[in-house]
Amino acid sequence: MKRLLLLALPLALAGCPKPAEQADTPTPTVAATPDTPVAASVDAAALLSQHHWQLMDATDAQGKRIDALFARADKPVQLDFKEGRLGVANTCNRMGGTYTLSDTSLTIGRLVSTMMACTDNALMALDQEVGKRLEGTLKVAATQDGVTQLALTTATGDKLLFAGNPTAETRYGGPGERVFLEVASETKPCSHPLIPDKQCLQVREIQYDDKGLKVGMPGEFQHFHDSIEGYTHEPGVRNVLRVDRYTVKNPPADAPPKAYVLDMVVESASEKK
Repeated sequence: MKRLLLLALPLALAGCPKPAEQADTPTPTVAATPDTPVAASVDAAALLSQHHWQLMDATDAQGKRIDALFARADKPVQLDFKEGRLGVANTCNRMGGTYTLSDTSLTIGRLVSTMMACTDNALMALDQEVGKRLEGTLKVAATQDGVTQLALTTATGDKLLFAGNPTAETRYGGPGERVFLEVASETKPCSHPLIPDKQCLQVREIQYDDKGLKVGMPGEFQHFHDSIEGYTHEPGVRNVLRVDRYTVKNPPADAPPKAYVLDMVVESASEKK
């Protein structure tokens, strides 16, 4: 039985700034606040696109915590900046818009979003709470000393503090290759010298044209011995994944030469009996 198609495929092919590894990126534990100096300021432009930015603290002009921005305790609001586009993840809907940066000001244009409904009222309200604080011109400051942080201050005095986690592109030293992988609903036993009784994902690569239509004939499913960062397989569910494939420089002898990072689930269908 088909489940929800998370985004229209043409949008999936083009995409906004990805929150790709967002789901499993650990949230840094930092006891700082927007007013706590953690290091000397650095050039924000040099850091924005190199990190995923996860919200770690938010206070209003009176210093009161803005609880409405923390509707998902396990998945804090995340910002991703790339080539003039901002992506917002871990809200009810995926949101995005344009941005410009000049000196100490960050200007974010009108945000657009997908149109999913969330059953949790607090999560439904999160989109609006985030949007009204991000749209417009904000003061921006970045610091880097062990933990990389980004502070945004709105015109009304709300202060948002984000912790930075390096993107896969930053970690692997360059852009990845965008590929689409179909993952079969069930794993199969496969041999591994260090892991007895190992089960491998069954994967094949598929191709789409610029209109989001499948082209060519996919090959047979093959054992996939590697892992896909950010992806957790659910038995009985077939998925089409948009992933970025990176070349690992100088991998250890027992490590794979390629790394796979989930960008998004394009299609998901239950095949449970």
